[in-house]
Amino acid sequence: MDRRRLLALAVALASPGLMASGAAKKDEKKKSGGTSYIQFQALAATITRPNGRRGVLTVEVGLDVPNAKLREKAELNLPRLRAAFVQTLQIYAAGMTTSMPPNPDVLGATMQRDADRILGQKGAKLLLGTMLIN
Repeated sequence: MDRRRLLALAVALASPGLMASGAAKKDEKKKSGGTSYIQFQALAATITRPNGRRGVLTVEVGLDVPNAKLREKAELNLPRLRAAFVQTLQIYAAGMTTSMPPNPDVLGATMQRDADRILGQKGAKLLLGTMLIN
């Protein structure tokens, strides 16, 4: 048998096994923060900087939901949660004075209420990450 045909046959037989193991590795990859953590894309709102120009307040947000049923509900409601968080951030940013830094306690408590309202129960813990003014 020709070497090229033998090599082509070996590659064709090995390919499904290689592809399956690659897909399995992707599924096994651990999410950052663990399996109960749901991370959102960074949220942004416009602010007025001390020099009078426009700036952007960017906040990283995540939810820690240990209850599997509630986590599933949270994953189904990701667009609603994100919209509520962005609206809360925009309202908060509109009320900020130019020399005032963002207050994570106030913002976190308000976003936690939004999460509890949308999910219909308590049990999801809001986690705030980096707060950056650009």
